[in-house]
Amino acid sequence: MSERIISLASLTVLELSPPQMVEVAARAGYSHVGLRLEPATPEEYHFPLVADNDLRRRTMERLRDTGIRVLDVEILRLKPQTVVADFEKLLTVGAEFGATELLVAGNDPDEQRLTDNFAALCDLAAPLGLHPHLEFMPWTDARNLEQALRIVENASRENAAVLVDAFHFDRSASKLEDLAKVPSSRLRYAQLCDVTGPRPSDMAEILRQARNERRFPGEGDCDLLGLLKALPANIPLSLEIPTVKLLEQGVSGLDRAKMAIDRTRELLARL
Repeated sequence: MSERIISLASLTVLELSPPQMVEVAARAGYSHVGLRLEPATPEEYHFPLVADNDLRRRTMERLRDTGIRVLDVEILRLKPQTVVADFEKLLTVGAEFGATELLVAGNDPDEQRLTDNFAALCDLAAPLGLHPHLEFMPWTDARNLEQALRIVENASRENAAVLVDAFHFDRSASKLEDLAKVPSSRLRYAQLCDVTGPRPSDMAEILRQARNERRFPGEGDCDLLGLLKALPANIPLSLEIPTVKLLEQGVSGLDRAKMAIDRTRELLARL
């Protein structure tokens, strides 16, 4: 069995510039990173890889020097006003970095239009070797596994996939028996973290936890072993584990990245 790909997601060490993140990933023992080419929120500090040629060059150099590869790029939002062709530059940059996976959020309440735009994005991405993944999140218009899979299947594109994030899987009340039935071709990588406590009734609190307060694998209440067993064997894992309290306590990005991969390896050893 080949070594499982373990990738460091941007949100885990969002304060680091892309070259710093690549360096941290290499020192902590990751094989890959995920690059955030578009910010998730207007408020978050963003390193403009698409617009900044020098930053892109320095990031490429660090990738080359360390041997770290890029698994995925993020985050494209499909909104009512989206013009899919506008994403071409971002997709081109993602492909230049060698990414094969593309993270997509569905922010359009018109499911048919969302499906059509996702299909168009798949068509735009296909010549570049990119696989768009619709990530379900309970506060978006792809709320759970069932809806995300329906949109992806209705888009009817070979390079279309669903992204399972352990946090959103738990908070959307998606079911392991449903995940086990998803065609393996629709599951090319997954995001891993843990989460603690009962599911909040307030969506704003779920969103706050998602962006600030996740747990390292094995330090929460998720059935992560059940999740991994329902996913394709040896699926690449992106460790997306924002822990703002640790950041505020002065725990370095390197130490947080190490905690994430160490806890993940302990979990994988139990499979």
